[in-house]
Amino acid sequence: MNENHILKISGNLSLKDWQVRNTVQLFDEGATIPFVSRYRKEATGSLDEMQIAAIKEQLAKLQEIDSRRETILKTIEEQGKLTDELKKRIDEAQSLTELEDIYLPYKPKKKTRATKAKEKGLEPLAKIIMKQQELNIEGKADQFVTDEVPSIEDALQGARDIIAEWVNENERARNNIRRLYQHEAVIESRAVKGKELEGIKFKDYFEWNEPLKRCPSHRLLAMRRGENEGFLKLSIEPDEDKALELLENQFVRGVYDVSRQVAEAVKDSYKRLLAPSMETEFKNSSKEKADEEAIKVFAENLRQLLLAPPLGQKNVLAIDPGYRTGCKVVCIDAQGNLLHNETIYPHQPQNERGMAMKKIDSMVETFKIDAIAIGNGTASRETETLVKKIRFSKDVKVFVVSEDGASVYSASSVAREEFPEYDVTVRGAVSIGRRLMDPLAELVKIDPKSIGVGQYQHDVDQNKLKGKLDQVVESSVNMVGVSLNTSSKHLLTYISGLGPQLAQNIVDYRKENGAFKSRKELQKVKRMGDKAFQQSAGFLRIENAENPLDNSAVHPESYHIVEKMASDLNSQVVDLIKNEDLRNKIKLNNYASEDVGLPTLSDIMKELAKPGRDPRQGIKVFEFAEGIHKIEDLQIGMVLPGIVTNITKFGAFVDVGVKQDGLVHISNLANRFVSDPNEIIKLHQHVKVKVTEVDMARKRIQLSMKNVN
Repeated sequence: MNENHILKISGNLSLKDWQVRNTVQLFDEGATIPFVSRYRKEATGSLDEMQIAAIKEQLAKLQEIDSRRETILKTIEEQGKLTDELKKRIDEAQSLTELEDIYLPYKPKKKTRATKAKEKGLEPLAKIIMKQQELNIEGKADQFVTDEVPSIEDALQGARDIIAEWVNENERARNNIRRLYQHEAVIESRAVKGKELEGIKFKDYFEWNEPLKRCPSHRLLAMRRGENEGFLKLSIEPDEDKALELLENQFVRGVYDVSRQVAEAVKDSYKRLLAPSMETEFKNSSKEKADEEAIKVFAENLRQLLLAPPLGQKNVLAIDPGYRTGCKVVCIDAQGNLLHNETIYPHQPQNERGMAMKKIDSMVETFKIDAIAIGNGTASRETETLVKKIRFSKDVKVFVVSEDGASVYSASSVAREEFPEYDVTVRGAVSIGRRLMDPLAELVKIDPKSIGVGQYQHDVDQNKLKGKLDQVVESSVNMVGVSLNTSSKHLLTYISGLGPQLAQNIVDYRKENGAFKSRKELQKVKRMGDKAFQQSAGFLRIENAENPLDNSAVHPESYHIVEKMASDLNSQVVDLIKNEDLRNKIKLNNYASEDVGLPTLSDIMKELAKPGRDPRQGIKVFEFAEGIHKIEDLQIGMVLPGIVTNITKFGAFVDVGVKQDGLVHISNLANRFVSDPNEIIKLHQHVKVKVTEVDMARKRIQLSMKNVN
């Protein structure tokens, strides 16, 4: 463990050194973020998942710097140029940028104008010019004229090329120009000539400029997409005169001819070397910052989607609506198993409405259906209207469910494995039904990027995006906990300490031996070692287990504490769960020890009060306004119920039932300033919105939540 890293991270995150040290120690021992957050509160000082994840990210960055430092030291040492002073500077460098600036003069280069000039013996002349003391510089340059350097101007040009490279490699110069870029760089976007019509969707950026430091992430990513698709040309640069003034103040001394040679070299260095280098650096750093913001938005949306309220284990009829090809209908039982499927044709061109209604009514009766799930895609509103006209013999709730990613799932290897004998339409409908029952269990089967709740998710760093989204999925799954006996391999994969192979081994064990009767039985699963058991057991639930703690978030390592509590009160563990008065008699301080403190004991008490309870909220039925089915039905000033479908940095998209989501700009979310839309709304929240603008041609709807009761 690197103590410097501990001190650096604790300073950056405003945490105590011991909190960071203990957390890093747990990571070194193979602990996961959910496990550390939930079961090692004494060690971390009750750090939450976000803080623990931040420690892990910072540690990875510092280790990346260390790795690069080692490579640089080795390369310079092999050149025989590593002095004690240089090594000290490299060892003390705090960032990759600082390291690269130190390394630049020693970095192996391809043939440059400067290296060619050096090969021609012009470096001594460059040194003379840089001193700016020679009054007759042309006379001096004449001494360097050779067959390879045929004229005085060739000699001076070669010397200037060498000086230009020195200026570019000078750390102070680079830092001065870097600061200028940080404070004053402007990002400018222009249309590529001849591509204006083809790239019309980027029209807003055909003539655009603004300070880079004020450019929001969504705009930067939009412009970069336009550049990548060949419709825009971007530049990032500060005022050139200011940059040259900074460099001339550093390098040019006097007004003699020799000083003018330096000034010329400085200008060439900036335009040919320094400016392109800085532009690349700031294009990369601004992109990285924009990626981080976009990934953060996506991650928060995904978390909200995964933790959306579940219907629970009910018999569900699910409909994937359509016009010409009909509506695919499936019936699934409370465990998500497919019982029946068929296709109905209530819409154009067949218009078999009466027959469709009879079939749905019959299926509801036959398969004891509790709820109906309708996909929110094509023909969704019409199908919902049709279903609500059916008079069922029992109360059947109707829900509209997001289809995003359902088609991706239906064509995936996961779906083929689950339903090898059915086509993609049946699989898609099953996915819609299961999403209603348990969004988390179903959505983990789909690549998060396909769920449709991101902002420029295909433009950001894909490795960082995947890492963050996997972390969100893991966090969400472990926060809720899963049933050991009914969860799919895909859901089990995200449980702390498991992964694909152990998840498959658990499923195989269930097939061979039947349902798990206790958490302890997990240790019989192939390759389930002590570490994997420790990391995973607390997040796996066994309903109706002999030991009631097996259906709770109490970790097996703490069972003895609960048993001691029960014993001290002359009762059983089950009595503590059922009897609040009994629990109130427990004095937690009596059970504290060196390893177990009040944070863990308090968590145990909360769990005894609600063992195995799903932390997600209950689901609510949502209804769109009657008579509003298409964009032409909207009128400015209308106040409509809507459901939030996506949240971005610049606002939120709301479905009001017209097949085209409307935008509530961040400035119209509330009657006050809003810096983050998540302060006001959540994904899938039911809201009321006012229609403020309808652009039929571009199919754009502007909405507002201001002054809407």
